[in-house]
Amino acid sequence: QVQLVESGGGLVQAGGSLRLSCEASRHSFRNFRMAWFRQAPGKEREFVAAYLWGDSKANYGDSMEGRFAMFKDSAKDTVYLQANRLTLEDTAIYYCAATAFGIPFGTTIADVKGYPYWGQGTQVTVSS
Repeated sequence: QVQLVESGGGLVQAGGSLRLSCEASRHSFRNFRMAWFRQAPGKEREFVAAYLWGDSKANYGDSMEGRFAMFKDSAKDTVYLQANRLTLEDTAIYYCAATAFGIPFGTTIADVKGYPYWGQGTQVTVSS
């Protein structure tokens, strides 16, 4: 059973930065597709970034690239999401997701249905 543990959320002022971490518990991320999503109050879960473990570059959701950067530490089986120049609209619970399978027919890497494994989420609150 793949277990994902996120950390690094918290309260930050607008314009500040945070680094979120997602660590595998009892499993390696090798050959997995990893992703970050976020969910703001009253809104649907939103795709932030994803990449296949062996890729060198992540794919980002609309308007995410530039302020968000996803990267990994293979030795630690950990992926990170660096969030910069945060705004009030970035306030959300940030989730790490993973799949060992290909993209299901009819979906994309940005679709929550493509990820069977999820972490518990970490809250990011941006204040003015």
